[in-house]
Amino acid sequence: MHWFPKGRQTVKTSKWGFCGSNIRSIMRRSTDAIPIVSKLYCSTSPVSLLIRKRPVMVNGGGFVVTASSHKVVFVVDGCGKLGARGELMVKDGEGESILYIHKKEGVVQALSTRNKWNGYSIDYQGQNKLVFTLTDPKSCFALNSAVRISIKPKKESNSSWDFEIHGSFVDKAFTIIDYYGRIVAQVQVEEVIGSKDLYQVSVQPGYDQAFVIGIIAVLDNIFGESTSC
Repeated sequence: MHWFPKGRQTVKTSKWGFCGSNIRSIMRRSTDAIPIVSKLYCSTSPVSLLIRKRPVMVNGGGFVVTASSHKVVFVVDGCGKLGARGELMVKDGEGESILYIHKKEGVVQALSTRNKWNGYSIDYQGQNKLVFTLTDPKSCFALNSAVRISIKPKKESNSSWDFEIHGSFVDKAFTIIDYYGRIVAQVQVEEVIGSKDLYQVSVQPGYDQAFVIGIIAVLDNIFGESTSC
């Protein structure tokens, strides 16, 4: 069991990261696309993806994402490939860069109680556009705090955040929910293999798969896994 925050209260979660009635187990009923990186990565039906970590010593770490057809749909490079800490690159199945993420540094950020990561979509002309900001609590301020993501520009809610993480990344058992409590994506270890180096991501209809993979890439880096060095 894990303890995770909900507002100002601490609530107990189950093995899969659900906070009882505090998270409404409702799927998005509409199949309208919610593009964050691009509408190209939104589907009208649920999508199951498989994440496989790459060995750091062999090919620089990071991870590869495949669809149910075993086709590579995303590749994530981290420190081992890019040569810089706090930088991540998400590429499509053809090897084209589509999302660049970096951890914000500086004096102001050093005084903040939360780390900040900015994600930038990359178009076919190589232009960058800020599409989301993820914040995670620094260790000494972790109590009653959650990893939260805000979309740039704002899409639906008027809140300071649009998405939140509930569950355990280390156990590969967590859920991404939106501000209204709707499930965006769920992560769990692939049952057949039973290894945390291979885990499954289920993305609900309408949500941006590249965005979901970008969030997972940041969590991977925060917890010192395949994209860190």
